[in-house]
Amino acid sequence: MARVPSAVVAATGLVGGYGVARWTKKRQLGGAVLAVAGAAAAQQWRTRAGGKAAGALTAAYVAAFAGSHPLAKKVGAWPAVLGVAGAVAAASWAVADRKA
Repeated sequence: MARVPSAVVAATGLVGGYGVARWTKKRQLGGAVLAVAGAAAAQQWRTRAGGKAAGALTAAYVAAFAGSHPLAKKVGAWPAVLGVAGAVAAASWAVADRKA
């Protein structure tokens, strides 16, 4: 089975969580998508880069989710979500996926 980079998992969690919440109008369902993808990414980060890196990347994932809300008021919802997802994906690639 092909290995999915943790950067893709993390970005998909942020974008997918927002998309699901927006289209279903059920924030809890979007939150579940966000949480499941975040947990999967964190597991990959821990395996590939160690506990400290996993902790830092998990903090970045949560901060990106929280930071997208005020950012959305300035640039719009989708640009904010795509921007923070890209930032988390880049950090994830740099810390965990690049070495693989």
